[in-house]
Amino acid sequence: MFKRLLGALIVVSIASLARHAQAAVEERSIDALQADLASGRTTSEALVRAYLDRIRRFDRAGPTLRSVLALNPDALADARALDRERKVHGPRGPLHGIPIVIKDNIESREALATTAGSLALAANVTRRDAPLVAQLRAAGAIVLGKTNLSEWANFRSERSTSGWSAVGGLVRNPYVLDRSACGSSSGTGAAVAASLAAAGIGSETDGSITCPSALNSLVGLKPTIGLVAQQGIVPISHSQDTAGPMARDVRDVALLMNAIADPAKRGATDYTSALSPDALRGKRLGVLRYEDGQMPTVDDAYAHALERLQAAGATLVEVKSPWDDRIGKAEDLVLHTEFKADLNAYLATAPAGVQSRSLADLIEFNKDTPAELRWFGQDVFVKSQDTKGLEDPEYIAALELGRRLAGAEGLGRVMSENRLDALVAPTTGPAWTIDTLNGDHYGGSFTTMPAVAGYPHLTVPMGFVRALPVALSFIGAPDSDAALLGYGFAFESVAKARRAPKYLKTIDRIDR
Repeated sequence: MFKRLLGALIVVSIASLARHAQAAVEERSIDALQADLASGRTTSEALVRAYLDRIRRFDRAGPTLRSVLALNPDALADARALDRERKVHGPRGPLHGIPIVIKDNIESREALATTAGSLALAANVTRRDAPLVAQLRAAGAIVLGKTNLSEWANFRSERSTSGWSAVGGLVRNPYVLDRSACGSSSGTGAAVAASLAAAGIGSETDGSITCPSALNSLVGLKPTIGLVAQQGIVPISHSQDTAGPMARDVRDVALLMNAIADPAKRGATDYTSALSPDALRGKRLGVLRYEDGQMPTVDDAYAHALERLQAAGATLVEVKSPWDDRIGKAEDLVLHTEFKADLNAYLATAPAGVQSRSLADLIEFNKDTPAELRWFGQDVFVKSQDTKGLEDPEYIAALELGRRLAGAEGLGRVMSENRLDALVAPTTGPAWTIDTLNGDHYGGSFTTMPAVAGYPHLTVPMGFVRALPVALSFIGAPDSDAALLGYGFAFESVAKARRAPKYLKTIDRIDR
């Protein structure tokens, strides 16, 4: 009788913890979750169950976000092990027992394929952690699952629909469901915005962290190139690819950076150390603007953001964008050339079950697989296949030209001549309506120069246009990632711009 009663009490206790966690995970920061874990109000197992329940209710049913592509079958076991470790040894740090999601072009050791959204990689079960994932685990984080993405990280067609993959379908924006979640880290953006995990990891070549973060009212950091190890990530470009954190506030992004930054590059840097409401006081910020009429929907929100930066103590300096059209042309050749070379090298090491061993194989696979070409083609693949390799003099010249024009003679020159600590700009416009016929209606952004130059780029929520989030970018010199996080934190402290999604079906219904 006593054993039966004890068993019943344990079941009730676990159920109570699960209910508490379920009620507490929405919009909860990592620090708040960690406080609940430390006090015994919840457990990591209960948090995992709560997030799994939200995935069932919001991602698989309800709004049907389709943001989580695959769930980690070991997540609950990992959570129980970390709960036991906490009881015996205490927490490893602020990420101990915290469930996160990672983009499905990043390898993890579970029995999950790393697909990049393509059916061609359905058998790509590598059973190995990318270095950044191994570092997250060492910090105590739980890999809850892998997120959907724009297939091949949005590098298959110029007419692609962001957020769509043949493996996972179309990711929807949780703020307005018929609007784009942007890409290519669409699933990470939508999942974290909808509190389907505490935070997440995306990747960027040009805009793939910052755009989905902006459109999902998240903080996202594209780190300085090389700061996060690139190994174990399905590649586009070794000169521009990087993984980076996406979360609902700046501190959570800083905590993730402490875990994923390459220890050899990070050194003794603590990315939370610069997080102060006074971080902007006395700083000089260069103000970048879109060309007249290019993106008027963000003008009011940007004006308010600039007022808040001044209120936080920053000096604003109007500057002219150093954009040169040759940057875009150089980037185009670099990305197509490196994609062929880097992807062929990656596929050569794929598990034996992966039949496509080269870009040429993938082009043939897509031709033979109607589900792959349902919405758009593979013109980017074909263009990349036609490139001449990493020894091509035109590629080498384009790589040098792009870096110079975007970096030392572009962003670097503007910052030096005006004695700036960073540049600010509207990250991009509000989310566009999903259009599988014509592809993305992308209005422009300030992502390309920092992407080509390898400079860090932080985006922070700055407000809303109707029900759609818009964001403010902070762009800095190489290795100024910690400083940018400080500026973003100070702005976040006065702007308080993020709010939870309401899963509206549309904002375009017109009543006569």
